[in-house]
Amino acid sequence: MNILDPQGPVGAAQTTILIDSIAIMLAIVLPTIIAIFGFAFYFRASNTRAFYWPDWEYSGRIELVVWSIPALTVILLGGVAWIGSHQLDPATPVEGTGSPVRIQVVSLDWKWLFIYPDQRIATVNTLTVPAGAPLHFELTSGSVMTAFFVPQFGSMIYTMNGMVTRLHLRADNEGTFQGLAAHFSGDGFPEMLFDVHVVSQLAFPDWVRSTSRSDRVLNADSYWKLAQQSLVPDKPTFRLDDPRLFDAIATQKIPPAPGPRLTTESAQSYLGASDAR
Repeated sequence: MNILDPQGPVGAAQTTILIDSIAIMLAIVLPTIIAIFGFAFYFRASNTRAFYWPDWEYSGRIELVVWSIPALTVILLGGVAWIGSHQLDPATPVEGTGSPVRIQVVSLDWKWLFIYPDQRIATVNTLTVPAGAPLHFELTSGSVMTAFFVPQFGSMIYTMNGMVTRLHLRADNEGTFQGLAAHFSGDGFPEMLFDVHVVSQLAFPDWVRSTSRSDRVLNADSYWKLAQQSLVPDKPTFRLDDPRLFDAIATQKIPPAPGPRLTTESAQSYLGASDAR
């Protein structure tokens, strides 16, 4: 999950912004650090050449330097952030080769559900995409709010129940990468990791065909069982029964999962601690 090793245009652009921002900040940080040591060395007690001005009150030239350098730094940082944030708007389509792939993402407790409505398949905790193709993500939450993030692809974005956010990415190189939930969502949050398999555009249809032969079927009933709080040890695949399932989840026609709850043991511990206070 090395953000300095981007595998797509969005991640590469965000890495450039990060490096440029650090360089701009170092332009004021490094001279300041050098000046601290320089002043401390020159104005030491044993230096007979050091001078002392007890009546000195104001220097316009020093004020100019003190205020102009931070002001220029803030302007440059603001310009980089402003331009970059507009150019890398998650809703802005990313160009690529081949047919775009539409993927609907549902964050659950504590797992990720990926629905491919056009291919009529779905996967849990594993995402497979073709290299070079534009990826159109639609994201929502079937429970509490969390955040979707593949560090090497860029653009972390939140998933919220009853809302749909959109994200456009592209993966340029084949390989296996790591995605995660970047927002705490309960006890199983550390296990909300998912694999991202980037395959060739010729291998992607083969993967779709093999996945569509799955014995499991994803519909409203199987989704509701999947939405309950649990950790999934394997990475099941499904045949998608209803391509409008994501819309039903996002519009809450399928009610949201109950979310984190206090167990009897944790509730008693909490009440005991409250009584002690």
